[in-house]
Amino acid sequence: MSRRYAEGMVSWRVYLFLVLANLFWAGNYVVGHLVAGRISPLQLTSIRWAVAAPLLIALAMLIDRPDWRAALREWPMHLLQACLGLIAFCLFSYEALTHTTALNAALVGATNPALIAVVAALVIRQRMRPAASTGLAISLLGVLLILTDGQLLQVFTTDYNVGGLFMLGAVAVWTAYTVIGRSLQTPPVASAAVQAVMAAVLLAPVSLSIGGPMTLDSAGWWGVAYICVFPSVLSLMLWNISVKKIGAARAGVYLNLMPVFTALLALAMGSPITLVQLIGGALVIAGVWLTSRPARSADLIDTAGRSAVR
Repeated sequence: MSRRYAEGMVSWRVYLFLVLANLFWAGNYVVGHLVAGRISPLQLTSIRWAVAAPLLIALAMLIDRPDWRAALREWPMHLLQACLGLIAFCLFSYEALTHTTALNAALVGATNPALIAVVAALVIRQRMRPAASTGLAISLLGVLLILTDGQLLQVFTTDYNVGGLFMLGAVAVWTAYTVIGRSLQTPPVASAAVQAVMAAVLLAPVSLSIGGPMTLDSAGWWGVAYICVFPSVLSLMLWNISVKKIGAARAGVYLNLMPVFTALLALAMGSPITLVQLIGGALVIAGVWLTSRPARSADLIDTAGRSAVR
């Protein structure tokens, strides 16, 4: 009983980590909208990781206590991860929002959990249970309801422009980042720290040379500070820990919580919330619950065996 209780506590914490990671990422969209136009995507991404890197190093030393030499032996993989999840994803996302509407960008972004699940199943043979597949479909339906204001046929009539293509690039690189991260031997927080340092070093000279002017006021700088700490440090740390514990496919469905949290944050800031958003949010939560339900004992044995091989 004690072992089963301990495993349940670990699972409970992992799912809480995923919820918090997506809450902080939702805040990134809200705050990012407030500073848009006053700082370039390149500058914002560069400042994010320059500030986040030392914080992640401190957290890694406190939580993981890693062997840094062993971590650096995986430097090619960390460099790839930094280029994918920390640089390319941020640049693509911020650039997408300068070319397209929030609806177009969000509709493309909503395909991310499905793409993660498919790639995980094909590349690393991470089997999806029927309940997980059903939960994925339900949560995606909830996201589409929220994003189209209940008019699902908009999915087939929306005109994707250059911004939609940039968002598709963001979806692709985050999928690769999530799936590849499962194979790293470096502890998750240390991985995030190494990758943040690499991203900051790569971006600094480019940002200084072609970044352009910034027109941020004090409120804008507080917004940048939020982006540097919450979505950049805490979300990345919690996401990497969760993917390491439960796999890319099951973690990926939690990305569908972002539009729900975005709606709630908008409500807190004075924007109304509609019945469609409430229904869509309920579907997302139901889908997440189905996907994160514990597997049967046979599935657990199979998963353990696959993890041991990897």
